[in-house]
Amino acid sequence: MSQLVAFVNNFRRSEEGQDLLEYALLVALIALVAIGAVGAAGGSVNTIFTNVAGKLGGAA
Repeated sequence: MSQLVAFVNNFRRSEEGQDLLEYALLVALIALVAIGAVGAAGGSVNTIFTNVAGKLGGAA
């Protein structure tokens, strides 16, 4: 039982896992921002191309 307590305490004090977790959270945050930016830009680009196609269709 004391070995289990010692293992848990050692694991809790370890900072290597904490660094890895911070990097993982940072990557997840960057991915969410990138997905949101692509989604917002995609809607704008779709609107622009729709307007251009409408003007070209009316000119022909």
